[in-house]
Amino acid sequence: MSDLGLSRAEVERLGRRVVTMVANQLDGIRERPVNRPVPQDVRRRLLALPFGEDGLAPDQILDFIAETIMPWPMGSGHPRFVAWVNSPPAPIGILTDALASTLNSAGDGAEHAGRFLLKAVTRWLAELIGYPTDTTMGLLVSGGSLANLTAIAVARQRAAERDGWDIRVEGFQGSRPAYVVYASDEAHSCVRKSVELLGIGTANLRLIPSDAEFRMPPTALAVAIAADRAAGRRPFCVVATAGTVNTGAIDPLDAIADVAEREGLWLHVDGAYGAFGCVDPAAAPRYAGLARADSVALDPHKWLSVPIECGCVLVRDAELQRRTFSVIPPYLDSAAAPDPDNPRWTIEYGFTLTANFRALKTFAVLAQLGRSGVRAMVARHNQLAQDLAARIDGAPDLERLAPVTISAVCFRYRPAGAPDDEAILGPLQTRIAEALNREGEAYILTTRLRGRTCLRACIMHYDNDVSDMAHLVERARTWGRSLNA
Repeated sequence: MSDLGLSRAEVERLGRRVVTMVANQLDGIRERPVNRPVPQDVRRRLLALPFGEDGLAPDQILDFIAETIMPWPMGSGHPRFVAWVNSPPAPIGILTDALASTLNSAGDGAEHAGRFLLKAVTRWLAELIGYPTDTTMGLLVSGGSLANLTAIAVARQRAAERDGWDIRVEGFQGSRPAYVVYASDEAHSCVRKSVELLGIGTANLRLIPSDAEFRMPPTALAVAIAADRAAGRRPFCVVATAGTVNTGAIDPLDAIADVAEREGLWLHVDGAYGAFGCVDPAAAPRYAGLARADSVALDPHKWLSVPIECGCVLVRDAELQRRTFSVIPPYLDSAAAPDPDNPRWTIEYGFTLTANFRALKTFAVLAQLGRSGVRAMVARHNQLAQDLAARIDGAPDLERLAPVTISAVCFRYRPAGAPDDEAILGPLQTRIAEALNREGEAYILTTRLRGRTCLRACIMHYDNDVSDMAHLVERARTWGRSLNA
């Protein structure tokens, strides 16, 4: 047997051990500290880890992982982790991810069941948010950043085609008018990265100042477009957001779609975090216009608890997307004429060639939840955010700094009667977050809104309940009083 081969008996024995490690990690997690910083000696050991001449036995490898890696996780699997937009991995997703690795089927093409499952799963995701499926192409990618980059690249392709030139051949090296992208000042940072990588440049990224509810104002967008046209520039794409990372704000999608349609601009909606909020009947009206978008970014590895990595991009015009990316080398010729039972390989629709078999874990989580399960989970998270907001509003020493639209809540500790002085209150929020995280009772981060530092909680754990909201408020107030004193 080769150095990497294992007998069936060994695979079964080691597999049982791995499953036990998974179960141990999940079992009783609520009773453990949320945040377990990596000790200094462990950090040094990992940074200096030598690559030995002789290989290790599988049990030695699992011993190392159990002793040196598993005790120091990021913490996102804990119900009281409310930092960033990170959900816990659903157990069925963890287990099926191992099966996907066993199959090792590349998601880019070839003749295997995973390629067809991908089509079904991306259709499910489109149907879930009410997005049209007839001409839409869906890809599962690493996350929202690549999903947004992909969509803006397709938007750029359409603009160039309409202008009568081949951007894939000419690039941006010629004397063409500057292409301009529009987004809110609350848009995700990957929008900026995308325009940089696509050669558009941040000089041609217009960040429209958000309104009092942290949304992009359609009137201000129209004014910016008119100003760029008057200056000889080429507006071509609007990036609206359905659930900003900072506050969960949802841009007025229908009104922005009107502007984009009137101006002939591509409308992309970054719904990586928040688009799934539309399944909650209480929040659904805010998503009016989502189905009008030319493309949408989603992250199943956020609100749906699919294990990382799993993002999704939906593009309404599949043929345009193929013209944006298709390059078929002779060794990957998918020459067979596509038909409903044999769709084109996904390598023609995105940048990535070899892709992880993400469809399996996504299918498993969605199949376990069903439509009703997704609706119930999202609605419960949104209701818990409202519960947290009510507790904050009822506390004399807490102050909410943004409307609560979906499952994100921004607030700060402000002693009763204290002036609105960022020089004092800002550092206090940072110290509260540090103290909370250090004690291990919760994990929360700070952000800045309109120049004010605040605590930001995002409720995304499938086991969250009102006790977690009460606990967060109690600990934040306790530490606020102690540190302010």
